[in-house]
Amino acid sequence: MTLPGCRDTVRCVPDRPMHALPNLPRALLGLLLCLSAGIAHAQGLTDCRLAGLPHGIQCGVVQRALDPARPDGAKIAVHYVLVPAMARRKLPDPVFLIPGGPGQSAIDLAPQVMPLFGRLNNRRDIVFVDQRGTGRSAPLDCPETLADQADVERQMRRLARCRTELLQRPHLRAPGALGLFTTTIAMQDLDAVRAQLGADRIDLVGISYGTRAVLEYMRQFPDAVRRSVLDSVAPPDMVLPASFSTDGQAALDALLAACEHEPECTRAYPRLRADWAALLASLPKPVVAPQPLSGVPERVTLTRDMVLGAVRGALYNPAIAAALPAAITDAAAGRYEALTGIGSLLGSRRGLRLAMGMHFSVVCAEDAPRLDQATDAPGADFGDSQAQLYRRVCADWPRGAVPPAFYSIPPSATPTLLLSGGLDPATPPRHGARVAKALGAAARQVVVPNAGHGVLGIGCARDVLFRFIDAADGAAATAVDAGCLTRIPRPGVFRPIAADPGDSK
Repeated sequence: MTLPGCRDTVRCVPDRPMHALPNLPRALLGLLLCLSAGIAHAQGLTDCRLAGLPHGIQCGVVQRALDPARPDGAKIAVHYVLVPAMARRKLPDPVFLIPGGPGQSAIDLAPQVMPLFGRLNNRRDIVFVDQRGTGRSAPLDCPETLADQADVERQMRRLARCRTELLQRPHLRAPGALGLFTTTIAMQDLDAVRAQLGADRIDLVGISYGTRAVLEYMRQFPDAVRRSVLDSVAPPDMVLPASFSTDGQAALDALLAACEHEPECTRAYPRLRADWAALLASLPKPVVAPQPLSGVPERVTLTRDMVLGAVRGALYNPAIAAALPAAITDAAAGRYEALTGIGSLLGSRRGLRLAMGMHFSVVCAEDAPRLDQATDAPGADFGDSQAQLYRRVCADWPRGAVPPAFYSIPPSATPTLLLSGGLDPATPPRHGARVAKALGAAARQVVVPNAGHGVLGIGCARDVLFRFIDAADGAAATAVDAGCLTRIPRPGVFRPIAADPGDSK
């Protein structure tokens, strides 16, 4: 008899030698394991589809107490999807992807990032959990328009309305409910997913804020982690609003300096630094620019913060940043389409949108209280406007409790690969180096000089990821050769294609 989820009894036995299992008849042992697998599938997972993924997947949900201290109180549903391993004899350690933000939906991001996990998915399940407050897991969405971004007071009013609307939801009416979306609690949700799937140990891949989540999971559940990959490291002691300015300024200064040392860029944009200063000095001014999501033109007041936000967003990706010299030059001459266009490029992609309510629930609890102790100096251009915005929002946003141990990074025996982009404006190598030192000998940082924010999607990174997680033991994992990443070149400066006058005839 073949049971649901089992092709035959022998192939349901875990990947370890049969002599290491209890002394039971082989067929009986396989049957018992298949019964267990079939029951778990029936109770926790259902077959489903996700747009953008070519094959069927499995959807699951765990019911979690909104407040862990009140297990009999309000519940929320934490949703996840599992992309099943292709091979019949799959390995027992699934790979969990934790995205950035905070506020990204892992499920929405799944179709975009699954190509990174293609080889791993041959023998391992890949799991995407919508962290509480994102995607399908009690989302805390706060929609905004380009006009909201342009006007701080309008943005503050919109966030105040959003907070009021969120607090009208039945499960959020209790005092302090919006404070129950911290990273610490969310990682307890993730461990509940691990337990429901019956995995003793898991592999974790975190990107940006997701690296903070991975570190917190490692702190709370060290015995449940087999391998960890931290891409663009954002540790818990990194005060996000303050570091925005410091790290963004360093990346911008590096871009301007690189242009001055590249003959092609200098020929095309000989006044780049002066144009940048002139652009900032001309602001604020009324302009017409396309709305980031709809593309519909909006009349807005272009502010210094909007321009800095657009530039900082472009710096995340060196290929996009290569167009900044042209965009800055155009904007200084009164043509703003290129600058506002590249500034909205990331925000217009579904998988990269943030649930801003969840974003503030996390940052207001974990980062804002530490702003006064931050040692990062504001950048000359970026200043402290972002930090001041967060101060204002967080003054009224319900703040969750964060255990003091959250900010520590204890030594770990878990093999951990840290990836840092040398051009990253958000999580440059200095943060990864601090984490690698704290984790100890089992951690290894790889700096990719010409990468921006997010290393796994470039060059040979997916092969390094596969070899690290697939390595037979911890020593082999940390010894994986990642030299191919250090040889990735920086993109050349963008030059617009001039129109041929004859083309209009």
